[in-house]
Amino acid sequence: MLELYDNALNVPEILMRWYGDEAQNNYGAFIPFVGTVREESGIEGLSFDIYEPILDRWFEAWQARAKAEGAMVKMAHSKGDVKVHESSYIAAIFSPKRRTALELIGAFVEDFKASAPIWKYDLKDGERLYAKDRSTPISGSGLLGAVQ
Repeated sequence: MLELYDNALNVPEILMRWYGDEAQNNYGAFIPFVGTVREESGIEGLSFDIYEPILDRWFEAWQARAKAEGAMVKMAHSKGDVKVHESSYIAAIFSPKRRTALELIGAFVEDFKASAPIWKYDLKDGERLYAKDRSTPISGSGLLGAVQ
């Protein structure tokens, strides 16, 4: 239920496949969130590094949280380069009840931003530059505090 892809995500394919996979499982709500690289500060895109062992543990904890509420979470994220106006992140909650799905998707996306071990770089003028000003320190890591 956690999928990692090289470069940009094929949003229509992933969402249609997820919907088809769960269509017969009696979920009353399917709430997706699609993150798209937006044009800002002259960037050509973003590039992502992922520390998969920690991401796997973080995602497993979210699966358990969702399961406790009768729901399911799925996520896809890009590794490497993603151009402006392409997608790098998709999350979705499947739940019997819409309120549960709506609450979980918001909490999941916010916790992802704060806790997932994914580092973002700007692609600008043919270079890959760490995007410190738009990154969030991971609690307890100290990584961003050490970068000047």
